[in-house]
Amino acid sequence: MNAEDNQGEPAEHARFAAYLVELEQVGAAGEMALVGRVLGDPDRVMAEAAVVRHLDRRAAQLWPEPAWEEWAAAVGRVVTRRPFLVRRLKEWSLFRAVCLRLPWSAEDLLASSDWLQLKAAAGAGPDALDVLDVLAEGGRTKRIRNTARVSRARQAEG
Repeated sequence: MNAEDNQGEPAEHARFAAYLVELEQVGAAGEMALVGRVLGDPDRVMAEAAVVRHLDRRAAQLWPEPAWEEWAAAVGRVVTRRPFLVRRLKEWSLFRAVCLRLPWSAEDLLASSDWLQLKAAAGAGPDALDVLDVLAEGGRTKRIRNTARVSRARQAEG
């Protein structure tokens, strides 16, 4: 990419791309400070979009690991005034609970976003028949219910 390619690009697009690179490369020691700096950007929507991408990437890596608890608590402190990010972190925690067979409630799962319900229906794991039953019956959308039914049938076959 050369300088001419960026001439018509809005400044927030360039910052978003730069934030994504920084967030991907940051080490654990500087991660929360960087997330806080990104969230300080004047374009709140762009900043949250960059952070949710980072949160999703890191949560996907960490949810099955013991390091999850400390990381999630640290992220929670940084995003505390950002309702969308707080909800996404809580939903990753719920996904972790259903996958690792930790305590969870059907009410919480059914109150969660389409994003989480679909993620759980498609990938809650081989021992998650109760999760699939809940979503096959009460998932918010037809797609979620069908995905849960297909996942349930696959688990019953194999």
